[in-house]
Amino acid sequence: MLRRLPPVRDARILVDAASRDDAAVYRLDADRALVATTDFFAPVVDDPATWGRIAAANALSDCYAMGASPLFALSLVGWPRDTAPFSVLEEVIGGLGEVATAAGCPIVGGHSIDSPEPHVGLAVIGEAHPDRLLTNAAARPGDQLVLTKPIGTGILTTALKRDLLQESELSGAIAVMTTLNRGAMVAALASGVQAATDVTGFGLLGHLANMVAASRVGARILVGEVPLLPQARALAERGVAPGGTARNLDALEQVRWDAGITRADQLLLADPQTSGGLLLAVPPAQLERLLAELSRTGVPCAAVVGEITATTGTIAVDIGGR
Repeated sequence: MLRRLPPVRDARILVDAASRDDAAVYRLDADRALVATTDFFAPVVDDPATWGRIAAANALSDCYAMGASPLFALSLVGWPRDTAPFSVLEEVIGGLGEVATAAGCPIVGGHSIDSPEPHVGLAVIGEAHPDRLLTNAAARPGDQLVLTKPIGTGILTTALKRDLLQESELSGAIAVMTTLNRGAMVAALASGVQAATDVTGFGLLGHLANMVAASRVGARILVGEVPLLPQARALAERGVAPGGTARNLDALEQVRWDAGITRADQLLLADPQTSGGLLLAVPPAQLERLLAELSRTGVPCAAVVGEITATTGTIAVDIGGR
């Protein structure tokens, strides 16, 4: 669909939709670039304020994935005014503002519409140094792939919607989804990392596929090294997965599955994440420093899940440490 957009020819635009990166980047001058992104979605949990906190962390994540600090945001709201009280929306906005404030990102305005299904999110403007961006086009063969949050949020929130879990059983997932990726970004920049993406709706493999395509490299993922949220594997083994998982899997034509990979493995690696972690490609010489920096900033996890290879356009999924 994006082929209908006119081509971008302005040299000040450093990143646009062509590379399927996490945000657009516009150079202001030699030392400053604006980073712009937006994200919004329907409820993933029952508690309104928690949904707002997750939505804010999720929208801010694209800014951090580019190596940018958020400056300000605009709220985006779709609300079924005839069926959902505005008092509930007030709680959602409260959660949205709580996390945005924690990120130092004031919400200065926004837009709302009447919508049959509720949606909420942010449009975020951030700032980065043009020479210190994190992009999905900078991965090189030999780079180690490090993931900063466990996966499984799509499966768990789907289980909640199907009454297979209580929201009280999602406390670990909620803690992960409301954690800002700021610490992961700070660690990446301090370690000289140049290639990154955040793991959201396309799942771990889908976002890695975008990195592989933009960087013109290949990759290898070790299933046994990928960190999972509690109960995610057990639910995947029962076939619990959101509808987007099947679409994600259908799009992964470049993936070569090892013979020992199970259907549950596939569901987990293609699971659409909400406010997932950063996937960082780090040169081997900088790996130990990155892991130390990630530990210092207190990210949910710092797992080496694979590597970038020279097999252009191909992702190999192996059993790994399982």
